[in-house]
Amino acid sequence: MFRSIRDSLSRTRQSVFGQIANVLGTGEINDETWEDLEALLIQADVGVPTTLALVDAMRARVKRDNLYRADQLMQALKDELRAILFDAPTFELEETRQLTVAMVVGVNGSGKTTTIGKLAHKYKEDGRNVLLVAGDTFRAAAIDQLKIWSERADVPLISGAPNGDPAAITYDGIRAARARGYDLLFIDTAGRLHTKFNLMRELEKVYGVCKKSVHAAPHEVLLVLDAPTGQNALTQAQKFKESVNVTGVILTKLDGTAKGGMVFAIYRELGLPVRYIGTGEKIVDLAPFDADQFIEGLFEN
Repeated sequence: MFRSIRDSLSRTRQSVFGQIANVLGTGEINDETWEDLEALLIQADVGVPTTLALVDAMRARVKRDNLYRADQLMQALKDELRAILFDAPTFELEETRQLTVAMVVGVNGSGKTTTIGKLAHKYKEDGRNVLLVAGDTFRAAAIDQLKIWSERADVPLISGAPNGDPAAITYDGIRAARARGYDLLFIDTAGRLHTKFNLMRELEKVYGVCKKSVHAAPHEVLLVLDAPTGQNALTQAQKFKESVNVTGVILTKLDGTAKGGMVFAIYRELGLPVRYIGTGEKIVDLAPFDADQFIEGLFEN
């Protein structure tokens, strides 16, 4: 598992975080050092507010603890980064109940449907009875794409006609799950642009059906974010969070970008935990997020 996370961070590590050791190991710590550190963190898409807070924390810690050796400075930075990655609340997908309902949301192209296939495979392998609902009725071929992934994961799919009512299909999926004894339901939703008010309203209707049909549902609303989009993804996340109470993030395509630092902005600026990281294109390439492994993966030589 560590190898998967580490490998997916290779571009972030090589192009950005690998340079931090040079910045902090030059000897004298001065204003130029902090400016260089700030520039590198922003380059990694840590985000301006989070970067400024990190550099301020590092300045205070260096002064307070009289740090000057490179190893001390690197450990201090790792500690400050780790402090941002708060311990996540209970992951409801792991809890035992008669039926767990999870909505999966995100914009087109984020890897949402692929991620649902990976989730279905993982939890089926874990012994769960998984059912998928094709609630993305507005995008051409979305139902067919999810059908392919349901077959790869060997789990059934509830779907309707293209351009059908996603809320009605969700209701049918919940009824089917109860009637057939499934204990985990993943609902695909249309890849909405967060600026489209009418489409966000449709998403809210799906959320409402879940809430009315199953106690405490949806138990998780997982937002799939495309790592290469960097800080733009935070704007998307905020809008989805306002509409459907997003509970966690799955970060995809991290292996294809140097913007792995956005994980810290997700935690600090959105207050959302990252639950999984997509580490490749195969159905098994989905790693549970581990904060300690993630930090080590950023700096490991």
